[in-house]
Amino acid sequence: MKGKKLLATLALSVVILSGCGIKSHDTVIKVNDTEITRGQYEKMFKDQSNNSMLAKMGIEITKEKNGFMYYLTQQRIVNNLIVEALLEQEVEKRGIKISKDDINAEIKMMMDSVGGKEQLSKLLKEHNVTQAQFREDVYKTVRMQKLIKTLGVKPATDEEAKKFYNNNPAKFDMPERVRASHILIAANPIEIADKIRKDSKYKNAPETQISAMVNEELNKAELKANELLAKVKADPKQFSKFAKENSEDPGSKDKGGDLGFFSSKEMVPEFSKEAFSLKPDSISAKPVKSQFGYHIIMVTDRMSASKVPFEKAKPQIKAYLDNQKGIEALDNLTESLKKQAKIEYVDSEFNPDEIQKEIQKEIQEAPKKIKEAEKSQKK
Repeated sequence: MKGKKLLATLALSVVILSGCGIKSHDTVIKVNDTEITRGQYEKMFKDQSNNSMLAKMGIEITKEKNGFMYYLTQQRIVNNLIVEALLEQEVEKRGIKISKDDINAEIKMMMDSVGGKEQLSKLLKEHNVTQAQFREDVYKTVRMQKLIKTLGVKPATDEEAKKFYNNNPAKFDMPERVRASHILIAANPIEIADKIRKDSKYKNAPETQISAMVNEELNKAELKANELLAKVKADPKQFSKFAKENSEDPGSKDKGGDLGFFSSKEMVPEFSKEAFSLKPDSISAKPVKSQFGYHIIMVTDRMSASKVPFEKAKPQIKAYLDNQKGIEALDNLTESLKKQAKIEYVDSEFNPDEIQKEIQKEIQEAPKKIKEAEKSQKK
């Protein structure tokens, strides 16, 4: 259904964008009695641009305001803002309230699902999300969940879950897995170099000196890993103790290095190759080097490829189907609200019809721009 992906993000993801930090109070769109400002638009545009796949590829769409990707993003942001305004109005109309306890309960559930507070903080950091942004996102998520509950969505039945299970057999195929513990001696060249450069003593140091210092730190880490491996092999039963005392992986250190069961695709190639070559209760012959540093690996169990039984998969299937039903109900509500709403584009720059014209113009001019780019490359 049209708009489903958008609403899935708005309603049920923790990456819902917040509307705070307004830079400008100029109204650009009016949705019934709600005014959307240029500042709200600019903030959402910046947040989405910075966290997009294009940004990860080093492409900044804001550098070329009249580019094709710029207009596509603008079109999506305008729709997002209108949808947010409409849903906020509906929440108010239905008298839906969100308490601190509601938010804290949702945060605790998220912490438990990712492996604890430290792991959640790590994930937020990786996605450049501050604690304040995260809490605001959770607030919006809970708000949408409560709105969905007022829409009369019926829970998924056993029959619906069984039908999904039968129609999607590949989703329940479990690949071969191993359970392993590891001790990590962190040694990331980029992080080491950054740490050195932050030291005022080496602020203006030449790259050759920085590189030599990085190699020295890497050698120290490898030596430490080898010395520790010797101790582990001398007393394998104390692996958990050694991990708690020495590992630099915050996600598994307190668990004695235990990573649980995982498939080969869930770990970096170097780690998986070694782990899947070991038999249960055996330790890697030497520290395994990866982008994170040096790993001492001990495999503790192994599971052959199998299929998840329906009864075991049923709770997850029902949760998924309930989620999809909620998204669809919210999508239908939004489409209905749009038809009834009075939407005024105060600034024509934000009118979807005008944005679409620019997109079509970019599509028509694309062949010409490609030829010009090819000519400049030949020069």
